[in-house]
Amino acid sequence: MIPMRPLSMRSMHLSRPALAGLLIFTLAGCQTINEYLPVPPAFSLRWLWNSKKPGPLPELKASATASVNWQSPVGKAVPGFAPVVLPDAIYAATTDGNLTRIDPATGRTIWSVNAGGKLSAGVGADDNVVVVGTDKGKVLAFDGSGKSKWTAQVSTEVIAPPQVADGVVAVFVGDGSIHALDAADGSTKWVNQRTAPPLTVRNYAGGVTSRGGLFAGTPGGRLLAIDLKTGIVGWDATVASPKGATELERIADVTSQPLIDQQQACAVAYQGRLACFEVIRGTLNWSREVSSLHGLAGDGKNIYVTDAKGAVLALDRSTGATVWKQDLLAQRRIGGPQLVGELVGVVDSEGYLHLMSPVNGAYVGRMATDGTAATSQPVPFGGSALWQSAGGTLYSVTAK
Repeated sequence: MIPMRPLSMRSMHLSRPALAGLLIFTLAGCQTINEYLPVPPAFSLRWLWNSKKPGPLPELKASATASVNWQSPVGKAVPGFAPVVLPDAIYAATTDGNLTRIDPATGRTIWSVNAGGKLSAGVGADDNVVVVGTDKGKVLAFDGSGKSKWTAQVSTEVIAPPQVADGVVAVFVGDGSIHALDAADGSTKWVNQRTAPPLTVRNYAGGVTSRGGLFAGTPGGRLLAIDLKTGIVGWDATVASPKGATELERIADVTSQPLIDQQQACAVAYQGRLACFEVIRGTLNWSREVSSLHGLAGDGKNIYVTDAKGAVLALDRSTGATVWKQDLLAQRRIGGPQLVGELVGVVDSEGYLHLMSPVNGAYVGRMATDGTAATSQPVPFGGSALWQSAGGTLYSVTAK
């Protein structure tokens, strides 16, 4: 039985059939609704994923094999929880507050501590600090041995894994702001505050750090390049512009992490486009009309994206031209793509890893896991892919 409580327009989550059960919308700045409605759990993506069974598995003539390098129990989690990979450590967190350090080579648990309360996002880390966040706006920092370092307070709930680089912890907050904290003591260095549109897709992705910059997408279809130490916006580029007569039609949010390389920064928006910008100046290199919630992956030739209809596309990295499109998995509720060995992989809502050829998109293999969805887009990990399942397992998987 789902609990009943009063809702404000700021906290209410809505869905519609056209979003295939994958969207959460957040309404802000309106008066309280004086009625009681059923409320999904805090991270409602999982509630929506489980509300309808995915379509049947497509026919497969396997020519590739995925194998588990190791798997490690870390505890149950929900959308927004992603492991972070360092050269000598992997960190993973769970909804009930467990924070675990894992040996990347073996998957063995080195230590596990409880942060002292429920978590809403995690994990960010570097060699000196490991950071998680709560739905009350607390930011909790630990050292590499699991001992508490400091606690800080931000404006409202932490909704995405923090990013840690150059002595700065970037924290992504539910009101659309980004708080930069000193990694040594948690003191505030700067805050980037932007006015959010009336209706947005809830963003669990956060941003990416690269070469002293923080790259983060926003509601309303912007991609920001921010100097991590000072908070100065180096450039602010348009990924997609809101269109349509209603607020629902005008959603054009960047909800997944951008893809950054030495030459360009790329991002994709829901009900918008995929756009790649020159990484230093922010000038547009190319764009394509693509709608996605799920994130980008890339190799030396292509950028891979799962679109809003469940098809996987490969686009030429230099021009954006379509290389191939694979829609056999459109009914499987797949997440964002990632390279698994030399193949392209996606995880569906029942925990199957599906493999495709990077050359022509041919469907070449699959592997079952624990029957639950990945809580985030898989992470590249030494030629393998790493992801955390809602059921509580961390998987390191390769394929050939």
